[in-house]
Amino acid sequence: MVAMPELPEVEALAAFLQENAVGHVLARADLAAVQAIKTFDPPLSALGGLEITGAGRHGKFLDLDVSGVHLVVHLARAGWLHWRENLPTAPPKPGKGPLALRVHLDSVDSPPARGFDLTEQGTRKGLAIYVVRSPSEVPGITRLGPDALQVDREDFARLMAGRSGQLKGALTDQTLISGIGNAYSDEILHAARLSPFKGADKLKDDELVRLFDAMRTTLTEALERQRGQKAATMKGEKRSGLQVHARTGLPCPVCGDTVREVSFADTSLQYCPTCQTGGKPLADRRMSKLLR
Repeated sequence: MVAMPELPEVEALAAFLQENAVGHVLARADLAAVQAIKTFDPPLSALGGLEITGAGRHGKFLDLDVSGVHLVVHLARAGWLHWRENLPTAPPKPGKGPLALRVHLDSVDSPPARGFDLTEQGTRKGLAIYVVRSPSEVPGITRLGPDALQVDREDFARLMAGRSGQLKGALTDQTLISGIGNAYSDEILHAARLSPFKGADKLKDDELVRLFDAMRTTLTEALERQRGQKAATMKGEKRSGLQVHARTGLPCPVCGDTVREVSFADTSLQYCPTCQTGGKPLADRRMSKLLR
C-alpha cells in the first residue's frame, strides 16, 4: 500500500490549497482527534474568522498561512487531505473514525459549507497539527535538512560523504535531506541503479552523479504528474508512476527481473536485483527467521 505523502504530494496539496482555499476566510476548525494537536498557544480557535493568505511546504510539512498564524500539518504515514464542497455544519464527535480535523471556509451558517477534512487511517496515529506564529516554532521543521529539490550537487555530495550508514536511511533522514520518504527513496535508488544497502559515504563520483540526477528526475517527474490533480486523485497518480515500490513479485519495468522486498519491523523496501545489486538478492532478515 502506498500511503505516505512525500515531497511531490505535499507540494501538490499546497498548490491545490493555494488555488482553492487562499482568499477565503477560515470560519471554523473542529478538532476530532485530540492527540493530533501538538500546540496550545495560539489556540486552534484563534484561526476562526481570519483570511487564508498562503499555502506552502517545508519538507513533508504542509503550511497554511492564515493571516500570519500558521496551521502546519504533518500527514505522517496514513494521513490525507480531503476537499469537501458540502461539509456538515454540526461539529464532529471526537474520537470516532479517521477524522482528525475539519476546516470550514467562509460562513458555516450559509450552505453549502466548503472546506476540507484531515484524516488518518489505521490504529497507529502520527498525524500532527500545529498552530504557530512562525513555522520555525515546529520542532520538526527546525531540524530539516536542505530540500531535496533545492540542494545543489556539491552540497549533496558533501552530505553523503559525511553520512555513515546505508543509502536508504540517508535518503529518508529528514535532518540530512528533506522531503523524501519510503516510496520515492526506493524509486530514486532504482533509477540510480544503486543498492539500498550501499554505504552513503562509499559512493564513487559517478555513483554520486547518478544518485543526485535520479533524485532530481524522480521527484520532478512525480511533481509534474501531481500538478493540477485534485486532492482525491493524487494517491492514485502516485501509484501509477512507481517502478519498484509496492510492486513486490511483479516484473521490473526496466529489465523484467522480479521485484524483491526486504522487510523490517514496521516497514519494507523494494528493489530490482538485476538493476541494483548485480543480480544478488538482499538478505531479508524477517523472511530468514520464518524459514528457520
